[in-house]
Amino acid sequence: MIRTVVWGTGNVGRAAIRAVDAHPGLELAAVLVSDPAKVGRDAGRLAGLGRDLGVVAGDDVGAVLDGRPGAVVYAASGDTRPDGALADVARAVAAGAVVVTPALYPLYDQRNAPPEFRNPVLAAVAEGGGSLFVSGVDPGWGNDVLPLLVSGLAATVDVIRCQEIFDYSTYEQEESVRELVGMGKPMEYEPPMLWPSVPTMVWGGQIRLMARALGAELDEIRETLERRPLESTVKTRTMGVFEAGTQGAVRFEVQGIVGGEPRIVIEHVTRIHPSCAPDWPVPPDGAGAHRVVVEGSPRIEVTVAATDEGENRSAGGNATAVGRLVGAIDWLVAAEPGLYDALDVPLRPAVGKLGRRPR
Repeated sequence: MIRTVVWGTGNVGRAAIRAVDAHPGLELAAVLVSDPAKVGRDAGRLAGLGRDLGVVAGDDVGAVLDGRPGAVVYAASGDTRPDGALADVARAVAAGAVVVTPALYPLYDQRNAPPEFRNPVLAAVAEGGGSLFVSGVDPGWGNDVLPLLVSGLAATVDVIRCQEIFDYSTYEQEESVRELVGMGKPMEYEPPMLWPSVPTMVWGGQIRLMARALGAELDEIRETLERRPLESTVKTRTMGVFEAGTQGAVRFEVQGIVGGEPRIVIEHVTRIHPSCAPDWPVPPDGAGAHRVVVEGSPRIEVTVAATDEGENRSAGGNATAVGRLVGAIDWLVAAEPGLYDALDVPLRPAVGKLGRRPR
């Protein structure tokens, strides 16, 4: 059994605790939190399992890492604190742990990551013999292993398009939705997530990963952006009121240009309410989905809609990201220490999990 720590108990951390508990080869060794109100609470309760796991949350990072865990699922946010997340991850790798996380966007494509992100991790690997694998859903399997798998079913491929289509009112990250993405803000507000070059910083690595796997040479990476205001005021269950005239929908593309044409495209269609931009792509049902479209011969379209925590699509997406990461831990433990990406780490069947229920 691989002693595994879950660091953070938010949207991703809750799912990580459940996934570690369910994995036949992992043992939940500790849970780290930053909220004093969560210290001393049982991990099973924090994860919404409705039962105790016998592991209580704590905030002493040093003590936990001094215990030399085999793995760490780093589930703390890196959106607004990338430097802090990088320092935490490097610290865990230097302690000898295999670390998996969705938090560090520049390291999804680790071979082309900026030196200020890559070098501290490589130094930590050399110091402690740990490893790091960064992945998720989008960016993550929704625009690396899934589209590459589907492309292999086509005789010819003209364009690979990966879509995330979501109603963001189902998210429970109000600061990110309002401040980073700009939902509910005046149309003259410039959301940081949509600043020029930021989408490429987040998703460009996925474009480069797919191009590398396909043996395609990129000319460049381009961005497109559209925004729409709400026509009427809406009230959401999780984040309250969004006023008419404020930003209600966003659509952008990160395009990999090959031979002068957009051939590898990652597209996001994000709304705060279904009434906004109804002419844009919509999910087949519910509040969100991930879709891959391979334009070629034949044309292939695959839509994935995951649900968790009471049929919540956002929680379902988080759970699939966690499944990819937690499912990679035993492979990474057996591999050489290092810095890995999605083309290195196989997506594996649910070995030992079929029909199994945790105790």
